[in-house]
Amino acid sequence: MKTFKSIFSWIIPIVIGLAIALLIRQFVFTMARVDGPSMEPNLVNNERIIAWRQAKIKRNSVIVFNASGVDPDAAANTSFTKRILGTAGTDYVKRVVGMPGDTVAFQNGKILINGKVVDQGYISKTEQRKGTEYEAQPGNWDLKSLSTNWSKDNGAMKVPQGKYFVLGDHRSVSNDSRYWGFVPQDKVIGVVKTFPWSTTKQQRENVNDRS
Repeated sequence: MKTFKSIFSWIIPIVIGLAIALLIRQFVFTMARVDGPSMEPNLVNNERIIAWRQAKIKRNSVIVFNASGVDPDAAANTSFTKRILGTAGTDYVKRVVGMPGDTVAFQNGKILINGKVVDQGYISKTEQRKGTEYEAQPGNWDLKSLSTNWSKDNGAMKVPQGKYFVLGDHRSVSNDSRYWGFVPQDKVIGVVKTFPWSTTKQQRENVNDRS
């Protein structure tokens, strides 16, 4: 009996600690790792980041989202354990460019939101221009022209309510909304924040201060 009580005396605190950690991960924040070059130079491959689940999403926020069911090439993975532990392998990191209700267009090397040129000082001039073109139709584009190649939201002229238009910062290599469409709000895991010891001041400004 004493042995039984002794075992439970250290098992219960461990179980409670794990439960608290899982709750924090599910509802407050989760750790994530950048995979690939699509957010360079502001986020780099293998960089550790935090995704705040309750943070408000705004234009220029960098977000982590589950791409299963969004990008047709992202493998579906509905395992509860893998989703909770963040090992599903279908989480993407991108920057919100278009908010619900926005029109988004690329004209003469500039991004226009609701007809107005927006500041893209967080990426190079090359990525703002040539990198932002759409492979299937080099030159100018808008949501309607992009959507002809999407599996959903064909003919969209504005970002639908409850969805976002996202782009990678390294757009010439990024697989993003240009190719498969909008990100539903319920797919968003959280808003990205970086660690001060692993980033430069400029990187923090381009991610943390714009999110």
